[in-house]
Amino acid sequence: MNRTRTNDRFSRTRSGGSARTGGSGRTGGSGSGRGGGYSGGSRRSEGYSRQRSAPQGEFALPVTTTPALPAVEAFAELDMPAQLLAALGREGVTVPFPIQAATLPNSLAGRDVLGRGRTGSGKTLAFGLALLARTAGLRAEPRQPLALVLVPTRELAQQVTDALTPYARSLSLRLATVVGGMPIGRQAGALRAGAEVVVATPGRLKDLIERGDCRLGQVAITVLDEADQMADMGFMPQVTELLNQVRPEGQRMLFSATLDRNVDLLVRRYLSDPVVHSVDPSQGAVTTMEHHVLHVHGADKHRTTTEIAAREGRVLMFLDTKHAVDRLTEHLLNSGVRAAALHGGKSQPQRTRTLTQFKTGHVTVLVATNVAARGIHVDNLDLVVNVDPPSDHKDYLHRGGRTARAGESGSVVTLVTPNQRRDMSRLMAAAGITPQTTQVRSGEAELNRITGAQAPSGVPVVITAPVADRPRRGASTSSRGRRGRTGGKGRSTGEARRTPQRPSASGAAA
Repeated sequence: MNRTRTNDRFSRTRSGGSARTGGSGRTGGSGSGRGGGYSGGSRRSEGYSRQRSAPQGEFALPVTTTPALPAVEAFAELDMPAQLLAALGREGVTVPFPIQAATLPNSLAGRDVLGRGRTGSGKTLAFGLALLARTAGLRAEPRQPLALVLVPTRELAQQVTDALTPYARSLSLRLATVVGGMPIGRQAGALRAGAEVVVATPGRLKDLIERGDCRLGQVAITVLDEADQMADMGFMPQVTELLNQVRPEGQRMLFSATLDRNVDLLVRRYLSDPVVHSVDPSQGAVTTMEHHVLHVHGADKHRTTTEIAAREGRVLMFLDTKHAVDRLTEHLLNSGVRAAALHGGKSQPQRTRTLTQFKTGHVTVLVATNVAARGIHVDNLDLVVNVDPPSDHKDYLHRGGRTARAGESGSVVTLVTPNQRRDMSRLMAAAGITPQTTQVRSGEAELNRITGAQAPSGVPVVITAPVADRPRRGASTSSRGRRGRTGGKGRSTGEARRTPQRPSASGAAA
């Protein structure tokens, strides 16, 4: 019975006509103009027969055959369940961001969506509200989810889950998060119990499918978030394998801060006549974000970094390697700075605990590799520092996207030694950014003016948390099989000093 309803709601025609067969409880019904009007064409060929040639590094956006529905000015104008609108009000989300206003009328009507925009622009609710509204009233059978969100990292998966949970709860929809580094048995149990929406990283979802704990044949709405990052991380074979298992006539939404040839393959193969919402790469840096390139002498870079870390307020610092992250974090702790390390060598419980401490202000400096460049949202984070300059412009944009999110202001500072200046100039040009360039030295007023840098206290700090906030013994399992550890010898970067706090209320940007 449920399966039949699912097929009816999300069916499309291949040769034109209405994208919908019924309103399924929506206010406005099938004749409202938002419940139909999708004119398909073949998903594999016709939709892209008229693509233009593209400059190197970016591809021409698809030429669509069906006009997009106009943008809205308020969520109340959208054809969404009353419970969902009420939940938006409770969460204090009143005015849609541009990407939401432009795409939601069309995604609610069943159109495929291709969204290109800077990170932090509101993509999560842009796809999430449509996904939840169109799944409302349906019940998934065990092991057979109805909607799927694929993301590249564990942190982004958790952020998406946190952002969508209050809205899913308002519609009595069950969410399951499927990521590596956490107990697979617990995730398998959630899928066997039934979950309408699954948020997953590709590798772990593939593992669960191979175990027989999940089947994608009933997935009618599929979202790819941060698609370029999935391509960069080598997930393309797994992503295409998963997309080949979902319902071929279903809705697809692809969101990415940058688009290159790898993502072009996904668009051509899996999106049909999509609504396109794009921000030009040269506009990737919004006016609320300042970009500074600070020229430093190699011998002074370490002290300059320490003074920036000792500033008032939170700061996120990026370095290239796990070893460099651990070494700087230990130095900062010994200098009196409340710092914590985040990189791929940490277990998922450690990474989650560190992020919680950063979000709650228990630590003020997060020192990270590129693992933190995606999927992290922290309120009132106004400074990102590239201690090691990134290797390409996409990494720069995603690192910088951790600040100035959802209309807030922020600064991105990159420390550049003389031998790095030429490469940095090329990177900024590729990113479409003209930074403010300044020669600085530690202890100088100009460094303080730009970053708030100050001398550290020099008194070593110990990061602790109340005993009541520690997890019960054996509650978590890391990827190396260690259960329930909250400290102990042998951990790098002062891990033994840190114990978890309760998660903060801070969620993803709308």
